[in-house]
Amino acid sequence: MIDELKNFVADGLNSCKVLVVGDVMLDKYYFGEVSRISPEAPVPIARVLKIKETLGGAANVVHNLALLGCQTSIIGQVGKDNHGEIFLSKLKNLGVNYSGVIETSKPTTTKIRVISGHQQMIRLDFEDASELDVVSTDTLLKNFSEHLSNVDAVIISDYGKGVCTKKICREIIGACRAQKKIVVVDPKGDKWQKYFDANFITPNLKELNAVLPKKISNVDSQIEEAAQKIIDEFNLGGLVVTRSAEGLSLIEAEKISHIKARAQEVFDVSGAGDTVIAVFTAALAGKIDSAAAAYLANTAAGVVVAKVGTYAVNREELLNAL
Repeated sequence: MIDELKNFVADGLNSCKVLVVGDVMLDKYYFGEVSRISPEAPVPIARVLKIKETLGGAANVVHNLALLGCQTSIIGQVGKDNHGEIFLSKLKNLGVNYSGVIETSKPTTTKIRVISGHQQMIRLDFEDASELDVVSTDTLLKNFSEHLSNVDAVIISDYGKGVCTKKICREIIGACRAQKKIVVVDPKGDKWQKYFDANFITPNLKELNAVLPKKISNVDSQIEEAAQKIIDEFNLGGLVVTRSAEGLSLIEAEKISHIKARAQEVFDVSGAGDTVIAVFTAALAGKIDSAAAAYLANTAAGVVVAKVGTYAVNREELLNAL
C-alpha cells in the first residue's frame, strides 16, 4: 500500500480535480515579544516582529489541495474589503480557480491572532455569520453548476458562517449524486439532515457527539457503534472520524479501519481537519481505495499538528512522511 500511495502522491495528484464549496476565511497572525505592561491599562504590550497572512476555513482545504498539486477550484463568499482583496490575491498566487467566489455586502471572515512565543494573547474576529440572501444563494449555486462537470470530487467545508445552508448543501449533494461525483463533507453543528446522501462526512469526536443522543468516549467500539447509526440515519457511504491523539477511524457499512496517530510532539491541531478532508478526497478522486485514502490523510495530519497555527501540507512533506 505504501508504494502505491507514494506513486500516487508523486505522480497521480496532478490529475485530480477537486472543487471546494464553503465558508472561506483569512487568518492573520501578529507575532511579537512582550517585555512590559501598558501604562494605559493593565495589559501586556506586544511589539510586533512579524505578520503572517494565510488562507483559513474552507480556503485552508483549498491551500492543502493546491500545494499537493491538485487542480483546485473554490466557491464561497468574500466581502468588498481589503481582507477580501488579500484573500483573492492569495488564491491567484496558488493557481486556484476562484471564479466561483462571490462578493457580498457581508465582510470577509477574518481572524486576527496576536501571539507571543507559542502563546496566543488575543483573537479578533471580523464576521457576519448570517445565511446568504436569496440572490447570493442563486448566484453561488449557478457558479457551482458551471464547475461541477469539470471536477472529480466536491468538498463541502462547513464552518457555520452562512454559506453552507440547508438549501445549498441539498442542491450540491443532489447534483453530485446525479452526476456520480464524489462529495465529502466537513460538518458543523447538529443539523446533519442537510448532509443526507453524502459519500463521506469527516467529523472530529466533538462534532460527532453533537449529533448523538448520548455522548461517547474516544474508544474504538463506541465510535464504531455510533458511526454505523449515523451512516444509516443519513444514508452515508461512511464516516471518517478524526480522534486527536488516537488517530483516525474510517467506518463504512462493510469496512472499518482504525489508524493510529504518529507518535510525536503536538503543537497545534487547528487546521488538521482541513488537511484530512483535502487529502482523503483527493485520494478518492484519484481512485485510491477508501482505507488507503484514510491512511494517507492521517499521515498528512501528522505533519500538520507538529506546526504552529493554520498550516497546509505540501507534496514533498507528505512523501517524506510516507
